[in-house]
Amino acid sequence: MEMYEVDEIVEFLSRLNYREALAYWIEGEKKEAEFYRELAIRARNLGLGGELVKTFEKLAEDSLNHASELEMSFREAYGEVPGSDLPPIEVLPVLDRLERADQLPEVIRAAMESELIAHESYRLLSERVDDPELRGLYRKLADVEWSHYELLRQRYNELVKEKV
Repeated sequence: MEMYEVDEIVEFLSRLNYREALAYWIEGEKKEAEFYRELAIRARNLGLGGELVKTFEKLAEDSLNHASELEMSFREAYGEVPGSDLPPIEVLPVLDRLERADQLPEVIRAAMESELIAHESYRLLSERVDDPELRGLYRKLADVEWSHYELLRQRYNELVKEKV
C-alpha cells in the first residue's frame, strides 16, 4: 500500500461533513457491489473455483446490503435520496485484468490492496475528525473494509496453496 494514496484520501475525506461522508459511503458501496458482482461473473465464466465465485458474490451482497441500510438512514435523517459524484476508494480498475484464469491472483491482490487502502484511510479519519458521529461512521467503515480484506486474503491464500 502506498502511503501517499492514503494521505491524499484522508486529506480529501477529512473535509466532508457527516452528511457528505454518508452519501459518499453509500455510492461507494453501490460501486463496490458492481465491482464484486462483475468479478463473480468473470470468475464463473473462467471456470474458477466455486468458493471464489461465492466470495465475490458475498462481497457484492454485503456491499448492496450496506448501501440499502445506509440509504434508509440517510432518507430518514435528511428526507432525500443521497448522491455523491466522488470516486470511491475501494474500487480499483482491475476488472480488465481478469481475462484469463492465471490473472486471478493479480486481481485478488489488487482488490486486497484496495480494501487495505480503504481500511487504513477510514481508520486514520476516525482518529482525525472531531465529530463523534463522524468518528463512529469512519470506525465502522474501517471495520467493514478490514472484513472484506480478510475474506479476500483467505481466498488468495487458498488459491496460492492450490498452485503449489
